[in-house]
Amino acid sequence: MAVQQVLGGSVAWHVENDANAAAILAHHWPDVPNLGDLTAADFALVERPDVLTAGFPCQDVSEAGLGAGITDGTRSGLWLHVARSIQALRPSLVVIENVRGLLSAPAHSHMEPCAWCMGDGSGKPALRALGAVLADLARLGLDAEWCCVRASEVGAPHRRERVFVIAWPAAENPDVEPRLERRLAAPGQAPLGWSWADARRRGRAPAADSLGVRTRRRKSAGSVAGEARADACQAPERDRGAAPGSAGGDAALDWGIYRGAVDRWERLTGPAPRAVDDRGRLDPPFVEWMHGLEAGHVTGVRGLGRNAQLRALGNGVVVRQAEAALRLLLDRAGLLLAA
Repeated sequence: MAVQQVLGGSVAWHVENDANAAAILAHHWPDVPNLGDLTAADFALVERPDVLTAGFPCQDVSEAGLGAGITDGTRSGLWLHVARSIQALRPSLVVIENVRGLLSAPAHSHMEPCAWCMGDGSGKPALRALGAVLADLARLGLDAEWCCVRASEVGAPHRRERVFVIAWPAAENPDVEPRLERRLAAPGQAPLGWSWADARRRGRAPAADSLGVRTRRRKSAGSVAGEARADACQAPERDRGAAPGSAGGDAALDWGIYRGAVDRWERLTGPAPRAVDDRGRLDPPFVEWMHGLEAGHVTGVRGLGRNAQLRALGNGVVVRQAEAALRLLLDRAGLLLAA
């Protein structure tokens, strides 16, 4: 959703095998195919997207990557298949989102954590999960930028810190070699294929329609493909920003010390629903509002119980937060002029 807000485009396909998450996708994109199990997807048979979006569990991500150290049957196996999809599809842009644990989760490595601790069994990780992901992207011939953005930085009344990564085709030597990149397609067109661009522009304003990412991008359309994600790197976080509110009918909500934060988010999104239901439990419509989603985006999907709704929302990301992160990274990479 954030990618579409920034770059425009339409969704080409999804890859989601969780039944509840798939039901939400089918509710909002009924005509978009879902490839199901990421580990079984044959990317030679799908439309090649301009932008590939992905998320994955971050435990056990391996520095070796791409088959050598990420093994099937582990949670990090999903990253192996995300990398496989990038290798097969060669999109113009890759957008990855994960929990903050990506910065601290260790990645398997045969290296020592430092030059002076060889064989000392210190137990310190030689590589973090984010480093493993960036290394694999580099092996695939991609440059990358990353950042960590809190939901509160875009006005939300809770922290919800997330890591965002973008990657794009790189040159072997950006100082002297031309850079290989692919332009986004115009509405109704197939992907335009690879073309050479002057890599020495890196960090500056891009040439006209380099990657097709310009001020007018929101009115044009490429194709966007999304893959499975799961925030399994840390225990489900409690949204820190809302007092319980009233459990009874239309009674006034008392947000206490959180009143200012709630008022700020209400000005951006609309009135806050009550935080708890009649039994004093966290109410999914309130979590939906905390994400800045329209009422019913998750809670209006048929067949989802309260626990399924909360789990889906817990695995989600605040769209405004992701949009801000994407604009920041595209600008930092010299791929976005303005929006």
